Amino acid sequence: MPPTRHPRAARRDVRARGRLAVLLGALLLLPLLGALLLVAGAAPAEAAGYRYWSFWRGADGGWAYQQQGPAIAVPPDGAVDGWRFAVSPDGGQDAAKPRTAGSFADICAQTPAQDGRKRVAVVLDFGTADDAGSAAGAVPEPRTACAAVAPRATSAEVLAAVAPPLRYDTNGLLCAIAGYPTAGCADQVGAAGAAAPATGGTSTAHGGGPDIGLIAGGALVAVLAAGAVRQTRRRRNP
Repeated sequence: MPPTRHPRAARRDVRARGRLAVLLGALLLLPLLGALLLVAGAAPAEAAGYRYWSFWRGADGGWAYQQQGPAIAVPPDGAVDGWRFAVSPDGGQDAAKPRTAGSFADICAQTPAQDGRKRVAVVLDFGTADDAGSAAGAVPEPRTACAAVAPRATSAEVLAAVAPPLRYDTNGLLCAIAGYPTAGCADQVGAAGAAAPATGGTSTAHGGGPDIGLIAGGALVAVLAAGAVRQTRRRRNP
């Protein structure tokens, strides 16, 4: 039979295995900690916005942000499509809404109904001088139009019927309505409306204080390391 080990030697082996488990746990978490630090370092000091046309649908309570793109959305007869050019977050309900309420009855009053056609009212809000970039050109006045189109026409086709020329990028993103803006497409801008720098830098979001990503990553390593120690002790004392 194998020789019996001395109790002290056995305890030393258990402690060594415990330290090894802690070390392995910390090493396994190093890539995660590095990712946390990269994300924290890349975060902008203030949320950036984008200069683009947001897409809305007139509703009883005002304007409802459209989750579908205009090339997919098919407005029904009597609908009101709204468009607003502004500096806004990257989509969603926080985007700038058209400042003009859309009334189908008012906008399409001079466009008679036709068999085999539907009527869709369109509200175009070109934004303000603050929304316009340096290459946007003069800001047109807001305007409305009524499109008489085929029953299955999409909102993109409605827009093309009443506000040409439209400009799209290579990915199919709508960049300009009625030729506005004259250049650019969903350009990222800083919090003050200026174009965001092309190169990144070290974030100063915390005003020189402790980095949240570093604290969170270090705390996570410590927690899992402590868990490894507890697991080792449970093995020692079943």
